[in-house]
Amino acid sequence: MEIYIVKKGDTLYRIAAEIGVSMETLIEENQLQNPDVLSVGQALLIGGSEDGYVVRPGDTLYSIARRHGISLSALVEANPQIRDPARIQPGDRLHLPGNGRKIIVNGYASVVTDAALRGWLPGLTFLSPFSFQVDAEGGWTPSFDVNTAIAGSAGVKSLLTVTNLRPQGGFSGEIAHALFTNEAARARLFHEILSTLADQEYYGVNLDFEYLPKGDREEYNCFVRALSDTLHESGYILATALAPKLSDDQPGTLYQAHDYGFHGQAADYVVLMTYEWGYTYGPPMAVAPLNMVRRVLDYAVSAMPSSKILMGIPNYGYDWKLPYVQGSAAKPITNVRAVTLAGQVRSSIKFDLTAQSPYFRYIDKDGARHEVWFEDARSLQAKLGLVREYDLAGVSIWNLNNLWRTAVQGAESMYNVEKRE
Repeated sequence: MEIYIVKKGDTLYRIAAEIGVSMETLIEENQLQNPDVLSVGQALLIGGSEDGYVVRPGDTLYSIARRHGISLSALVEANPQIRDPARIQPGDRLHLPGNGRKIIVNGYASVVTDAALRGWLPGLTFLSPFSFQVDAEGGWTPSFDVNTAIAGSAGVKSLLTVTNLRPQGGFSGEIAHALFTNEAARARLFHEILSTLADQEYYGVNLDFEYLPKGDREEYNCFVRALSDTLHESGYILATALAPKLSDDQPGTLYQAHDYGFHGQAADYVVLMTYEWGYTYGPPMAVAPLNMVRRVLDYAVSAMPSSKILMGIPNYGYDWKLPYVQGSAAKPITNVRAVTLAGQVRSSIKFDLTAQSPYFRYIDKDGARHEVWFEDARSLQAKLGLVREYDLAGVSIWNLNNLWRTAVQGAESMYNVEKRE
């Protein structure tokens, strides 16, 4: 995974000439909405081409392998045409392997165009349409606009995503409690799930129950066990989504009923929602600071098999108005739009080394100051690196509603994205 950081005086033409790719390729792969305006500090992902990587002056096999996150031995093995690994020349073309490591990539989507979905599919294992919203009687209401047939034709399996969201919004502990304690409601829900799995060719279930009362921890565990057994008997898988905990007894409605150890036993995969430290009503900060993600993973791998963990990656950022006032709302912003905005307001993009996340500040036309945090190729590379470091099963992206080609290309450059038969 090779990344170029824009410097003062750079133009897209000069960058393209220096790295040996076309301007059109850079524009398309980085979704540059205004390619004539680059921001100092902007990260450009330099994707591969059908012809592979073009060696540049000063390159060595070691430096190329390091920049792309692959081992030197894997790079040498993938290029048998190199007779002497110590002597490569500018202009030589190399094949960049995915390092042989397979990962699972799940992606949630609620409203996504067919064109955007097609852009995501090469980098996905599972698609989780969000969501089927259950009620206290075991019925449900689908609430998404996702063409799962397109996913299936591309070898991406869909997971039926079940939530305790109310129709008017917000997760309901009361709905979940009713399903945990009412056998008839639970039986109806399980029947609905199995019927839909068979009729619509889903691969399994992605269960996302949130804001559960502390007292329902054991009841939720029993519900998960019953659903897991029911699904496995019929040949389906179960993934569960859990809040980002730092310890088993972490207080708070988000955390107390989520039992990492139990879900690690009962579910096939566990999605850790490692994002929203920076959130709509909170102060400006990275959405998924790497130092905090690490703390969650440190606890998670002590409580469940790392081979079941799908680490959450956000596909969005926020724009806060300054000074921050408690209770005021930040505006969500896509990663692509954030880069475009930085160019429009002539702002340099900074990179926080602790959070491993990009941000910038600007003053709007009314004189108000703003701070924007988002994700780019650098923050993505850092997060994807944790998959190998912690030996995780893979990642889960929230969400796919807006295409971010960097995520697709980044995952494919560092790993081999698994597909299921």
